[in-house]
Amino acid sequence: MRFEALDIEGPILITPKKFGDERGFFSETHNAGEWERAGLHHKFVQDAHSLSRDVGTIRGMHFQRPPFAQDKLVRVSRGRILDVAVDLRRSSEHFGRHVAVELSAENWRQLFIPAGFAHGFATLEPDTEVLYKFTNFYSPAHDAGVLWNDPDIGIEWTVDAARAILSAKDVKWPRLRDLSEAFP
Repeated sequence: MRFEALDIEGPILITPKKFGDERGFFSETHNAGEWERAGLHHKFVQDAHSLSRDVGTIRGMHFQRPPFAQDKLVRVSRGRILDVAVDLRRSSEHFGRHVAVELSAENWRQLFIPAGFAHGFATLEPDTEVLYKFTNFYSPAHDAGVLWNDPDIGIEWTVDAARAILSAKDVKWPRLRDLSEAFP
């Protein structure tokens, strides 16, 4: 497994090894021992799987408030996404900045997103399936988000805003400047 730091401290790009032959492939997508050696000490307690049928589907920007804040590990089993993490840690020198990486079934990369970041993605291919691992359980009472197209954050989604497909909930999140403090 290869672990790569990104422009903002916290999120890590992970590329598992993939072994293929005429039958297909085998890949170990998570190994606690390798994570420990890389300095990551996280215990995942919940998995999720999403399917987005259409190109231009945007899911995000989501996070959970403490005490149900979650670290996430995100990967794509089919299709391709632009995966985005926004730093919401008020004390961080990177507060309000984001990282964006392409994850796909082809490149086999994963993005680790620590608590204190909002997360979202845009689908770049039809019928895209995304798999998530979480270090805390989902709590509807602690569910929160920030507006996906907040100009103060400036995410370049590669999706025409007029054609973006979003949930009713995701178009109503506050802008970053109006967000009550979640991560001091």
